[in-house]
Amino acid sequence: MNVRVGILCWLAGGLLSVGAYAGEKTDPLLPHLERQGTATRLIVDGHPFLVRGAELNNSSASSLDYMKPLWPKLAATHLNTVLATVSWELIEPQEGKFEFGLVDGLIQEARANNLHLVFLWFGSWKNGKSTYQPLWVKTNQERFPLARSKDGKSVPVLSTLSGANRDADARAFAALMRHLRETDGGKHTVLMIQVENEVGILGDSRDHSSAADTAFAGPAPKELLDYLQAHKDTLIPQLRQRWETAGFKTSGTWEEVFGAGDATDEMFMAWNYARYIGRVAAAGKGEYALPMYVNAWLRQPDYPKPGDYPSGGPLPQVMDVWRAGARDIDILSPDIYATNFTEWCQWFAQSGNPLFIPESRGDARGAANGIWAFGAQDAMGYSPFGIDRMAGADTELARAYDVIAQVSPMILASQGRNLMTAVLLDRDQTQTVRLGNYNIEARFSARSFGPATNTSPDRVAGLFIAEGPDDFLVVGRSMNVYFTVATDPAQKVGLGTVEEGVYREGRWIPGRRLNGDETPEWRALRFRGDAYTIQRVKLYRYQ
Repeated sequence: MNVRVGILCWLAGGLLSVGAYAGEKTDPLLPHLERQGTATRLIVDGHPFLVRGAELNNSSASSLDYMKPLWPKLAATHLNTVLATVSWELIEPQEGKFEFGLVDGLIQEARANNLHLVFLWFGSWKNGKSTYQPLWVKTNQERFPLARSKDGKSVPVLSTLSGANRDADARAFAALMRHLRETDGGKHTVLMIQVENEVGILGDSRDHSSAADTAFAGPAPKELLDYLQAHKDTLIPQLRQRWETAGFKTSGTWEEVFGAGDATDEMFMAWNYARYIGRVAAAGKGEYALPMYVNAWLRQPDYPKPGDYPSGGPLPQVMDVWRAGARDIDILSPDIYATNFTEWCQWFAQSGNPLFIPESRGDARGAANGIWAFGAQDAMGYSPFGIDRMAGADTELARAYDVIAQVSPMILASQGRNLMTAVLLDRDQTQTVRLGNYNIEARFSARSFGPATNTSPDRVAGLFIAEGPDDFLVVGRSMNVYFTVATDPAQKVGLGTVEEGVYREGRWIPGRRLNGDETPEWRALRFRGDAYTIQRVKLYRYQ
C-alpha cells in the first residue's frame, strides 16, 4: 500500500493538494492543479487546459452501443471533455471481482474522437440517495447500514457513520483508480474524478441512526476544532459567525460549540460526509493521483433549509468543514441551475477554492454564463448537463465553444493576472467593468449589421482580455462596447483600429477592418446578434 507523503499548500486561505507518493516517481505530465497568480489552472501533459465540457445523462455511459452514435456529435459540439458516469454496481457486480470493459470502451472511444474524460464516481451516493451501489451492498443492510429518520425508519441512504460502508466504497474506488493508472497513465485521457454526486441527507437536517445520535451528542471532533482555530481569520463568514455566536468554544458537544438548530445539523453531516469521502478519495489517490472534486446540489429560495436540499453537501456555508475533513478533495464545485449564476460562482470562488462548474445549462443562456465564468471568475471549466439531447454542430453551445476554443490560449495566459474580465447582460441591460486603465461599458443591443439579428438571445456575455495598455481582445454578442479612461474621464478615447477575425491554430486571421457604420458613433465596438464573434481593438486618446 502506497503511503502518502503529500505536500499541502495553503493558498489564499484555500487548500490545494499537490501530493506525491512514497515509492513512486512523480509524473510531471500527470494532470494536476497549479496556481497562476490568484487563479488555479488544470495542467495536462505539461500545459494549461481549459475544460470545454459537457455531462452525459446519468445512464448514457452504461452502454457502449448507446454511446456509439453520440461520440461524433459530441466532437462536433466543440467539446474537449466529456463528463461520464462510472457506477460502483457495474464495476464490482460481485464483491472483490471487478469488470472494467465498460470503462476501457469509454476511454477508447474518447481517444478516437480526440476527447478527454472526467469520470463521475457514483459509489455510495447520487443526488442524496444510494442507488448505484451493487446489489450485494443493497441487500445486506446489517453489514451496510442505512441512515434513519427522526421516527427511526430507515431511508435509502447509506450511513456516513459506517466504516463498512466507507471501506467497501474505498476499495472499489481504489481498484478503479489503479486500473486507470495501468491503462491510461501514459495517455491522460481521463483528467479528473468527481467523487460521489450531490451528497447530503434529504427530508431531514441530519441522520438519526443510533450511531449518528451518539456521535452528535458526543464531543465535536478535535481535528475540526483545531482546523477552525488555525484558520479563524479566514473562515467563511457564515461558519465563523455561528461559531462566534456560541462563544468560539474549542471543546464541547456539537450544540455546545456551534449552537442548536438545522445549521449545526448541517455542519455535523458535512463533517461526516467529508470524512467518509475524504477516505475514499485518499484510497484512490494512493493508486493514481488525479485531481478530485465533489459537487453540490444548491440551496434554492423555495427550498431554504438543510434537508430541503441535501444537508451536508459541500455548500459555501460549510466549505471550511469540508476542507478540514476531506483534505484529498481538491475542488468544491457547484451545480448551477439557479438564476443567480454570478452569485453562486462568487460564493464558490471564496478563499482560493478553484471554480469548476460540472453541471449547468447548455442553451444560449448557459453558454453566456460559461463565457462569463471563464472571463470574470477564472473558471477552469464549464459543463452543461444532459449533452445527449443538445449535442451537434448547429447548437448555441457549439457556436460558443468554437469561439472559446479559439481564444483559450489567451484566456489561460490571462487567468489570475488581472488581465481579463467579463460582463453578463440580460436584455436591455448595461454593465461597466474596469480593465487596466479603461472603464468598459457594454450595452445590450439586438440591433446590428450582421445577419439574423432576430435570433439574439435574452442573455449574452462579453469577455475582455488586455493584450497591451491600449490593446484589447473582445468576444461578444448582441452588444455595443464603449471605452473611457478610468483615471481621467475628461480624456476622450478613439478607436485606432478595429478588426474582426478568427484564430486558426493559434494564429490571428483578420477579416474586415471595421469603421464607419460598423463602429457606432465612431467610438464603439458593435457585435452582431446571431453568434459570438471576436474583435481586436487598438485605442488612442485625444482631448
